[in-house]
Amino acid sequence: MEQKSNAFLETEPIGKLMRKFSVPCIISLVVAALYNIVDQIFIANADYLGSYGNAANTVVFPMTVVALSIAVMIGDGCCTFVSMSLGAGKTEDAHRSIGNAILLCLLCSVALTAFYLGFMEPILTVFGGRVNDETFACAKEYFFWIALGMPFYMFGQSMNPIIRSDGNPGFAMLATVSGAVMNIILDPIFIYPLHMGMKGAAVATVAGQILTAILSIWYLCHMKAVTIRKSSFGFWGSLMKRFLVMGITSFLSQISLVVSMAAVQNMCTKYGALDPVFGQPEYAQIPLAVLGIVMKFFQIAISFAVGTAAGCIPIVGFNMGAGRKDRAKQLFTYVLLTEAAIGAVGFLIVELLPLQLIGIFGAANESAYYTEFAVKCFRIYLCMLILAMVNKGCFIFLQGMGKPFESTMISLTREIIFGVAFPIILPMFFGLDGLLYSFPAADIVTFLIAAFVIRRTYKELSMPNQAYNGKEAVV
Repeated sequence: MEQKSNAFLETEPIGKLMRKFSVPCIISLVVAALYNIVDQIFIANADYLGSYGNAANTVVFPMTVVALSIAVMIGDGCCTFVSMSLGAGKTEDAHRSIGNAILLCLLCSVALTAFYLGFMEPILTVFGGRVNDETFACAKEYFFWIALGMPFYMFGQSMNPIIRSDGNPGFAMLATVSGAVMNIILDPIFIYPLHMGMKGAAVATVAGQILTAILSIWYLCHMKAVTIRKSSFGFWGSLMKRFLVMGITSFLSQISLVVSMAAVQNMCTKYGALDPVFGQPEYAQIPLAVLGIVMKFFQIAISFAVGTAAGCIPIVGFNMGAGRKDRAKQLFTYVLLTEAAIGAVGFLIVELLPLQLIGIFGAANESAYYTEFAVKCFRIYLCMLILAMVNKGCFIFLQGMGKPFESTMISLTREIIFGVAFPIILPMFFGLDGLLYSFPAADIVTFLIAAFVIRRTYKELSMPNQAYNGKEAVV
């Protein structure tokens, strides 16, 4: 067996390792979430776009999440597999899985771009784009350019966790932050003085994604624990199956969110049209625009949850591979406590400062109905943010342990069963308010299930240590 790389993951204090890996991962994911929300802020404050542009941004957002779901399945799965392989001293498997991941990401991203460009109007219609003509026109303009940038976006997102698995979370953060900074610089230039509208917002976003992809390519050529070589590139079916299984939870947690978004946005359009105020043509786009803003804020909050747990994947994966369940158990405790604390902070922000939050998104340029609905939406939709954070942290940590089945089942239950059923059923009784109550209701029921799995996981991690043999994750 070869000498282990990244051996410090088995020896350094868990708290120190968690800070070293999770903080850069959190920053990377928060910055990635800001890509879309920054566009929305500048769009909302442009008087020639306003809530129509905001609603269009909401319509397009799920398609970005689809791309992200594929990217993180490849990247997180490869990250977990590489970490376990390095922990077990299997460096040959590690470098070949990275080569597989690169090729697979490029293939999937080009195919997705072609699909988006070929079926643009039907896709936008499914996600509520035809709420009115102005919104649909803005959505088409924005989506076209975003679709063209998908290969760069997906490559950067999939390589980010792989860079972390090489023991360099700092560079992974740098690559993402650099792209976001470029987006923030270009957005106001393109939208305001150049008056490029939705096209300007999209082009600024794509420019940032290209920079992130370029930096990621540079790092892949200078990896430390794993050396990428010509023989790394190829499609090895058995190897691909092993690391994709480990990333399936990341995929399903994101793609199921898209299914949930489709249900929520369509119900929002349906029951908004029945509302005495939002049934009027001039206000029809408001519920969709506001809901999109609240969902984006949730994406930022959940980025802390995912970043905390996903940043720990190399740590838990390495220690499980090395047979150190005691360290994995300690890390699990730290992760759950951190998720709950971050959720509590987010809860206080949405409950105490909803007016300030919506003010960032051009409330001063909109009607009083816009602000009133936004305040209600923030306070109801996100009232169970603490449970949502703990649930998400649990999903991701189980994935890092090489337990894709348990992780996938909980995630699917939350997003597909509860995330789709509740938005359809509750509005039948409570109208548009029922749509808002569906989100906390789903998190409450999911937490009851997650609590059972958490308890069982603790028992398993208390059993005698046994090293990873490279086969447990094969299904």
